[in-house]
Amino acid sequence: MSVLEDARAALATGPLCDSCLGRLFADRSFGLANAERGHALRVTLALADDDPFEESEDCWVCEGECDRFDWWAEQAASAVRGYEFDTYQVGTKVPPLLEENDALLREDVGLDADAGEALKTELNREVGKRIGDLTGAEVDFGRPAVQFTLDLSTDEVEVHVNSAFVYGRYRKLERDIPQTKWPCNDCNGTGLWQGEPCDGCDGTGYRYDESVEQLSAPVVLEAMDGEEAVFHGAGREDVDALMLESGRPFVIEVMEPRTRDVDTEQLEAEVNAFADGKVEVEGLELATHEMVERVKELDASKTYRMDVEFEEAVEADDFEAALAELDGATVKQETPQRVAHRRADLTRTRSVYGVTGDLIDDRHAELRIHGEGGLYVKELVSSDEGRTEPSLAGLLGVGAEVTALDVVDVQGEDEPFAKDEYLKE
Repeated sequence: MSVLEDARAALATGPLCDSCLGRLFADRSFGLANAERGHALRVTLALADDDPFEESEDCWVCEGECDRFDWWAEQAASAVRGYEFDTYQVGTKVPPLLEENDALLREDVGLDADAGEALKTELNREVGKRIGDLTGAEVDFGRPAVQFTLDLSTDEVEVHVNSAFVYGRYRKLERDIPQTKWPCNDCNGTGLWQGEPCDGCDGTGYRYDESVEQLSAPVVLEAMDGEEAVFHGAGREDVDALMLESGRPFVIEVMEPRTRDVDTEQLEAEVNAFADGKVEVEGLELATHEMVERVKELDASKTYRMDVEFEEAVEADDFEAALAELDGATVKQETPQRVAHRRADLTRTRSVYGVTGDLIDDRHAELRIHGEGGLYVKELVSSDEGRTEPSLAGLLGVGAEVTALDVVDVQGEDEPFAKDEYLKE
């Protein structure tokens, strides 16, 4: 059958709006809206049959939804008033009855089930175009800032505002500060024990009063006017360790932000003022959601600075020889005893990329170790009763203990954390 014959058959099924008629032929004559196709077919058939031209006021297929594109767009734009966004996407929940009508129309005309396009597709596109006109935002079929869902059954617009992300590096300049909030083990973070303030946390619910998260995320949350902020770090240092020099990569995720386009230089200054010298951040940049996974999953090497105390006097020559042996060594480590309660008991092989050090006196030294991610550096020094081989203690034949440890660098093994494709322009 020809297009006109198919159109005549479609109109014979009952009252049809121009959009539902034209949608059957959505793959023809690129550049036209379905309503334009439907109107043109209706006019052409009236001329060909020399019949009076009549527009249809009703439609048995969409039941008037195609006349409400503007209304839906206005509802959507109103629902996000007060939110800053530059990308969006539209989805539609179409009632089963209308989906069935859409399918029946094709069946009655004798067309393939996938002829033209679906009612849902037209609603997404036509309402989406109008939302763009009203808000100035652009459609993004990946991960937009805002996702609209039109529910035709309830006449409601559901809005999901996706998170915004800020990437940077932090330095932790005081000890006994964890990376993230540390709930009290005694009261399970409730702050109460048998109805009274918990003695273990003084009723705060946290084992430590402050964390890197608590000294940074609230400022970002306020700047972006969001509902909640979550801190994501590239690994973490021990609570009693400092994080110095280049700092550790992190991402702060802000949920349901009303503001996205923040001045990151000003934000950096505000975070550092709020942290009051306990934590410093630098290199803040707006990032994509993929940066969270990158920060958490990218293989990274780490460099440590540590103070070491020996049980007995150590000769300078022996010390230098032991460092030379460890420099570039491949190390086998059983799960350290200090973490065996929460880690599987495995034997891991890790590389030591570089070791330097100075003997301060015959009982004390300062070391700098650059190693593969997952290298237990405290055990590389102490040997953990022979569970790490080789080790500084084992090579010297003298007991050795790390008395202070600082992380000074965290870098991707093969490429940097911050790459353009993971950052916002």
